[in-house]
Amino acid sequence: MNHTLPAAASQGSIVNAAGSAPRFSKGSALAVLVCWLLVVFDGYDLIVYGTVQSSLISETGWGLTKATAGTIGSMAFLGMMIGAIFAGRMADSWGRRKTILGCAIVFSIFTILCAFAPNAAVFGALRLLAGIGLGGLVPSANALVAELVPTKWRSTIATLMMSGVPIGGSIAALVGIPLIPAFGWEAMFLVAVLALVIVVPLGLKYIPETLTPAGSESKASKGSAGFGSLLRAPYLGVSVLFAVATIATLFAWYGLGTWLPNLMQLAGYNLGSALTFALALNLGAVAGSVITAWAGTRFGPIPTAIAAAAVAAVGLSVLLASPPVTVVYLALVLAGVGTHGTQCLIIAAVASHYPDHLRGTALGWALGTGRIGAVVAPQVGGLLLAAGLGVNSNFLAFAGAAAIAAVLLAAVGLKIKSTISQGARNA
Repeated sequence: MNHTLPAAASQGSIVNAAGSAPRFSKGSALAVLVCWLLVVFDGYDLIVYGTVQSSLISETGWGLTKATAGTIGSMAFLGMMIGAIFAGRMADSWGRRKTILGCAIVFSIFTILCAFAPNAAVFGALRLLAGIGLGGLVPSANALVAELVPTKWRSTIATLMMSGVPIGGSIAALVGIPLIPAFGWEAMFLVAVLALVIVVPLGLKYIPETLTPAGSESKASKGSAGFGSLLRAPYLGVSVLFAVATIATLFAWYGLGTWLPNLMQLAGYNLGSALTFALALNLGAVAGSVITAWAGTRFGPIPTAIAAAAVAAVGLSVLLASPPVTVVYLALVLAGVGTHGTQCLIIAAVASHYPDHLRGTALGWALGTGRIGAVVAPQVGGLLLAAGLGVNSNFLAFAGAAAIAAVLLAAVGLKIKSTISQGARNA
């Protein structure tokens, strides 16, 4: 089967002869669905470490402490930083399809191998390698999806695509409740076999290649697709602000995703209850994907992202007061809505702001540099606990990061408005 769209068909499905937006065909819908399924497994593989962290500390005999467990938790995010930066660039140069499927195969294989790790060092190395695939998938998939859907739906679909991450995290929490006590922590990593044997073959069948030789010539005429183009006028200021806002957002989201079950156990809840709190966070993130998809289309991704980050900061701040259990669940739902919703909207804003030939690179830049927050968060959480500062120190750190993200996104909005005004004056 030829997965590269023929020149005429490609231009018809990506941009028609009049230069208008593409139609959302059945083939495009199937490609988007498969990409979304891969993002679900991406989310599962990310959150699965949080569900087994307590078991790794208490059952493996690897001598893990809270601080070293946090360091291992950071390994996948370090790999994601590497994967996101380079896969976005590869997707713009080599093609979306090859990059997406390659990343899916990489993260599936190395996640499966985690179940057989003999010690903490090997486990950490495998999580690093899996992270390269995990980090590369999202910017590549979002770049492809942005080219398959009409412009007016681009923000909505990009946001809904990212619902796969918390849905995968929710599945990890749900599966972990019966699976870990019955079969041990190793079984949680073997679930990745399903991505390798079911979803990747579907990707081979349904995911098209949207970059064609004709498209490459067009891109060459518009400018280079390297990181240098992002870091000079007219994109420099916005590119830096998007990156730093993503760092703050991912610090809050992945810090919670890594430490929440353990934090709740330290607060006196058993493992089952702690995992239901993680489920509340991820279900809130799923709801956030839907809510922000609607709000982002209606009000714009940047204003909605500012509101979402503020909601996350408020939800996490509520936890500092040690409220009743019902309020804890509500606060975690709000935190999920806000943190993940903010990240979805940043992706939607990046996908809409940059031209086609820079889109994959820009998404890789924002998500890749943003992984600094994801790398640092598990270590900061572990160090705060190891220093005896208590559970609230984590919630305060994550709430502060969400508030910083809101401020940075406000700066993005002002910068974009200033650029548009300057362009109008020059015209």
